[in-house]
Amino acid sequence: MDTPLSTIAVVGLGTMGTGIADVLARAGREVVGIDIDETAAAKAVAALEASTARAVARERITEEERQDVLARFRTYSELQAAADADLVIEVVPEAYETKQEVFRALDGIVRPDAIIATGTNALSVTRLAADSAHPERVLGLHFFTPVQAMKLVEVVSSVLTDPRAVDAVTRLAQELGKEPVAVGDRPGFVADGLLFGYLNQAAAMYEARYASREDIDAAMRLGCGLPMGPLALLDLIGIDTARTVLEAMYASSRDRLHAPAPILKQLSEAGLTGRKSGRGFYTYEGPGSATVVPDALTPADSSAAGGGREVRSVGVAGSGTMASGIAEVFAKAGYEVVLAARSQEKADTAKARIAKSLARSVDKGRMTGEARDETLARILPAGSLDAFAQVDLAVEAVAEDLEIKQDLFARLDKICKPGAVLATTTSSLPVVACARATSRPQDVIGMHFFNPAPAMKLVEIVRTVLTSDDVHATVREVTAKIRKHGVDCGDRAGFIVNALLFPYLNNAVKMVQEHYATLDDIDTAMKLGGGYPMGPFELLDVVGLDVSLAIEKVLHREFRDPGLAPAPLLEHLVAAGCLGRKTGRGFREYARR
Repeated sequence: MDTPLSTIAVVGLGTMGTGIADVLARAGREVVGIDIDETAAAKAVAALEASTARAVARERITEEERQDVLARFRTYSELQAAADADLVIEVVPEAYETKQEVFRALDGIVRPDAIIATGTNALSVTRLAADSAHPERVLGLHFFTPVQAMKLVEVVSSVLTDPRAVDAVTRLAQELGKEPVAVGDRPGFVADGLLFGYLNQAAAMYEARYASREDIDAAMRLGCGLPMGPLALLDLIGIDTARTVLEAMYASSRDRLHAPAPILKQLSEAGLTGRKSGRGFYTYEGPGSATVVPDALTPADSSAAGGGREVRSVGVAGSGTMASGIAEVFAKAGYEVVLAARSQEKADTAKARIAKSLARSVDKGRMTGEARDETLARILPAGSLDAFAQVDLAVEAVAEDLEIKQDLFARLDKICKPGAVLATTTSSLPVVACARATSRPQDVIGMHFFNPAPAMKLVEIVRTVLTSDDVHATVREVTAKIRKHGVDCGDRAGFIVNALLFPYLNNAVKMVQEHYATLDDIDTAMKLGGGYPMGPFELLDVVGLDVSLAIEKVLHREFRDPGLAPAPLLEHLVAAGCLGRKTGRGFREYARR
């Protein structure tokens, strides 16, 4: 096993196998591509020819180098072609029987010192190894698609794996320009173990008709900075593949959050497996196409629907970062804004914060000095809510405490004129509880902005069972005018984003708690394998562990699912005062300012 891995066989030339072969051939390895389907082999050769031609056109390689790469890739239809390989990477369909058949055949073909790697992301590496004649040489090598672009490779050891085999493939991954992460054998490993639980919850959310597929996907892209929404990602992965992964995860964990949502079974059994079939959660131009086309579920354009109340002036209650940001957003959009705090001094300080923000925009060339002055002139700081008497829309952005918000809404009910829309920016509290503190619950709605409000495009529009149609229409229209993307959701804990985000964060904490992977490996896996802008522990420390714990408790209390119970490790850190960056220590330590 100390032999350099210079000749590598790839068994299975689908999308993943073709990508792995491409990366290996470009890195100077002799690549033996094996597939019983000669059409798949031909497609793999054509794909390598096309990708290397593009590389030449972009002057990344020369034509001579391209020819060398192509010469290093040979395809065969028989496993016997792997006889001289130093490493065999299996990426055949995700079924034990299929993979076991390949492994047993390879036992009689490859050299005793050859390493055999499975590309599974759901099945037990240990079980595959145990059925092999040489279990010590079997491990998992989980690449991510598209292989050429994705940096993460999970190197999966079983209790039977020889550490020398792990070292050899780890070095190979590094030489390929990848970031290897060592993990133990459990379904989903790190990245998919966290990702698929989140995808499953998104599917269940859609199945419950809580929000449209478009709104769920837009919420997670715009609210969390993800490259794709969860339902679009399920279509890309393959709904049947996702179901297989989740079945394996549930068999191991018995966590209901991993039990595949029934809609995944319905779609996969109907052959609606996503992009590869031309239809899944969305409809595509054709099988294999990435272009979404309208279908019966595509919502009508509501941007010019009308039917709302006229809004010319807006009141923003609060003096913190969120209140200042929201006031800035409305003022930039041309609204007259009253920014009310508990004292005139606090209100003036909040306006000064806005002035600094606008000054930065001018310095960066994002707005003119004249536009800055006009925006600031539209903001009136006030030391009392009494200044809201004539506003058309009142938005509260005070502390996330139900009693405080209810008291504020009771005061707004007395101060604001009849017909004014009253909005709460809560991220976790029941909007209807704020509405019931007034004598006009039909005028109350949720407008959940994301921090920092001037930069983040998403607003979750939260309608209660008491909210009137024209109030909902008003907030839809206003959200469009302030150039935000509004998504509709009902009044339940977490709305869309937090209901999907925080169980994922909680599951990451459980991984560390169970000593399955390190903070750094999990953060790396989710950034490189899932396209997340921040790893879960980076994000938890930024959000605040106390804030995260509070939201997770709300979700657990609302849905009563044992899988949503906050991880004890998170509770212990909060109890110890380790709240993240704001205290200098959370999951990591930070230099105090």
